[in-house]
Amino acid sequence: MNENNRTLMFGLPKGSLEESTLKLFAKAGYKITKSSRSYRPGFDDPELDGRFIRAQEMSRYVEHGFFDCGLTGYDWVVENGSEVVEVCDLIYSRASNVKSKWVLVVPEASSVQTVKDLEGKRIATEVVNLTKNYLAEHGVTADVEFSWGATEVKVPDMVDAIVDLTETGNSLRANKLRIVDVLLETNTKLIANKQAWEDPFKRAKIENIAMLLTAALTAESKVGLKLNLPKDKVQDILSELPAMRNPTVSQLTCSDFVALEVILDEKVVREIIPKLKAHGAEGIIEYPLNKVVP
Repeated sequence: MNENNRTLMFGLPKGSLEESTLKLFAKAGYKITKSSRSYRPGFDDPELDGRFIRAQEMSRYVEHGFFDCGLTGYDWVVENGSEVVEVCDLIYSRASNVKSKWVLVVPEASSVQTVKDLEGKRIATEVVNLTKNYLAEHGVTADVEFSWGATEVKVPDMVDAIVDLTETGNSLRANKLRIVDVLLETNTKLIANKQAWEDPFKRAKIENIAMLLTAALTAESKVGLKLNLPKDKVQDILSELPAMRNPTVSQLTCSDFVALEVILDEKVVREIIPKLKAHGAEGIIEYPLNKVVP
């Protein structure tokens, strides 16, 4: 445990999550700098220090107290059997903002239909403990070997099945593989050391960071809209807006018009703006958001 109680030791994921994590922190208001030859990030907050390490190892270092908190996948918390505080979910990855799944996979032509059909077979995966626990729950004995990567190419010649991570399943289908079962849904989590969580300063700091990171993620799918509108059309517009909250309506100097401001999902904007225009809205402005705090 870090002996300086006024400094929070933060573990940042090295590898596939690295760049997306730095961008998320930037949106949350934290500037993190890094050197190509250093695993020690630079924070613009004097109360933060940390290191870059692989997400696969993060939960162990948080549990043992080297880090007060860190970002890793829920799957690695489970795989390592780490006893940590799960502070909040942060659903993002290198390519998307959806949850991923560890799935049991076989070739399309395989006779395997359920996990029971893998009795005495060989399975390759990066999550050995998760897979062994899953097999034990179903009363199946199979040989589980660790895979260093490129797991998809190992079936059917090297192994009978694999347990692999997927978001959409597109890559599996492209390789003519079939999902038999889902072992675990996972996403990035902010986790904390139990002792650090009991420290008032560190807990408050962690909770504040969690709030800002969550707000930054929420903002990624939202936009703000400003517009001017005839006063007699306000109720018509309100019935069209799928807003987070009731929009802000302000009286303009022209007594017949009001200004309206609202936050809504970006994906509905292309449908909403034509409706707003049809109701007499003018000066419609769409703007991006950095953070949305409920």
